[in-house]
Amino acid sequence: MKKLLIITICLFSTSLIFAQKSVYQSNSFEILSKDHKTLAILPFATRLEMENSGNSESAMLKNQKIHEGYVVQQALEQFFLQRDKKKDYRVEFQNVENTNALLKQAGVTTENLDIKTTQELSNILGVDGVISGDLVLNRLLSQGVDTTFNFIDYISGKSNYGRITIKLSDGATGKLLWRFEQVIDRKSGKNTTAIIDKMMRQSTRKFPYRKE
Repeated sequence: MKKLLIITICLFSTSLIFAQKSVYQSNSFEILSKDHKTLAILPFATRLEMENSGNSESAMLKNQKIHEGYVVQQALEQFFLQRDKKKDYRVEFQNVENTNALLKQAGVTTENLDIKTTQELSNILGVDGVISGDLVLNRLLSQGVDTTFNFIDYISGKSNYGRITIKLSDGATGKLLWRFEQVIDRKSGKNTTAIIDKMMRQSTRKFPYRKE
């Protein structure tokens, strides 16, 4: 009985690990990206599923949601800039301050970002492709999260703080070139910067544009 329990836990843990993340890369990536030189990182679309948030979204919750999206944008830029110093990638990344300023000048906000096509956004920003993403959170990552291990919480799912999806799209065609999706939990990191850094390090061999 004890052996069966151990086997069951191991199988459950293994399936949980595989369910934590997934990577997709388009078969057309090499063709569509061969002339890419510059990418822009957009503010992330964020949905907060906070306890006691009520049926209607308060002004505070709305501001927190926008803030989390910008924090992830900045964390991604920081990661790519660190890699850029090592010449790891064959593309450059637009300064996010310039990205956000150009979006603002064009009347694009985090609330109406989704009504613009990838081609329109790439044209506004003057880039070859865009990195965008979605966050679903039940904790404010920018304020830090509990990273202590609790096996019961892992089994029950209470250690999960949400999910992040990072997408790379071609500016000319709007086609999805690459996507990385991962559950955010206590093992992911203590705050947004740490989570993005660890997640991107795990996917770094899978991230396109990497120099061989």
